[in-house]
Amino acid sequence: MQPATYILASGRNGTLYIGVTSDLLKRTWEHRNHAVEGFTARHHVDRLVHYELHATMEHAILREKRLKKWNRLWKLRLIEETNPDWRDLLDEVLGSPGSPPPRG
Repeated sequence: MQPATYILASGRNGTLYIGVTSDLLKRTWEHRNHAVEGFTARHHVDRLVHYELHATMEHAILREKRLKKWNRLWKLRLIEETNPDWRDLLDEVLGSPGSPPPRG
């Protein structure tokens, strides 16, 4: 269990979604496969473009709330700072130390 905040996008400069989870791999899979009806499924927002790992769920939730209050330009800058090509970061998550093993 690794608390995380994350940003999904429909594409470069597209629709954004900010979330929090204790299992980034599972949650990303759910978004990609439209396992849960809602905003991301309706708007095809399924590319992981930014994520931050946190020591506690409380920190992750606080960060999510702060990010949601940011204006769009600040969110775009945050993504561009760490992921200027807007790559899908799922492969990075799969290979990062301390991340949960792939399911399957």
